[in-house]
Parts: sequence; C-alpha cells; structure tokens
Amino acid sequence: MGLGEHSRNKDGRYRQERSDSKAKNLAKEYPEFKAVPPEKTYGQVKKQLGTASMDDTLKALRRQRRGQ
Repeated sequence: MGLGEHSRNKDGRYRQERSDSKAKNLAKEYPEFKAVPPEKTYGQVKKQLGTASMDDTLKALRRQRRGQ
C-alpha cells in the first residue's frame, strides 16, 4: 500500500507525518492504525515497533495483524 492521498512538499516528496499524530486520526487514512489504541501517537507506535518511516510502520502493523 502506498502513501495514500498525502500531499507533496515543494521538493515533490511526500510530507512527513508528525510524530504527535494520534492513531485515531491516522486510522482515517491508514486502516492499519485501527488496531492501535486510539490515543497512542505515531511516535509511540514507531518507537514500539522500532521503525523509521511510515511505510515501515504500516508494514510492521500488517505483519502483526497477520500474526507473523
């Protein structure tokens, strides 16, 4: 799954998600976050999973959901 409908910055790259974004808000755009407690932040989830980017975080959440 790609980065959805995120906007791009002036350089043409996708904007970065803020680490204080709540899981409940991210779940609107990324279904993988529906399994995360709603008040957890993206930064907390990244730290817990040991990931460095949104793409890596989404992949890790999908693996968790499949039980791997």
